[in-house]
Amino acid sequence: MNQLTTKELSYIEDEIRAEEITAKTINWCAAQCEDQALQKQLEEVAERHQMKVGDLSKYFNRSMHIQ
Repeated sequence: MNQLTTKELSYIEDEIRAEEITAKTINWCAAQCEDQALQKQLEEVAERHQMKVGDLSKYFNRSMHIQ
């Protein structure tokens, strides 16, 4: 189990939020796109960002807070 400071935990939370916003924005762009090839690429990029959210969340949840 990782031991992280409050500052480190805060940084991870910020990264999770940023990845969520990025994924949602790219998905929105994909939904607006008329080019099927570009839409597929955008959806794949958004999915990679969602996977990062999952990975960061797991890391965050396994970590212990230290003073």
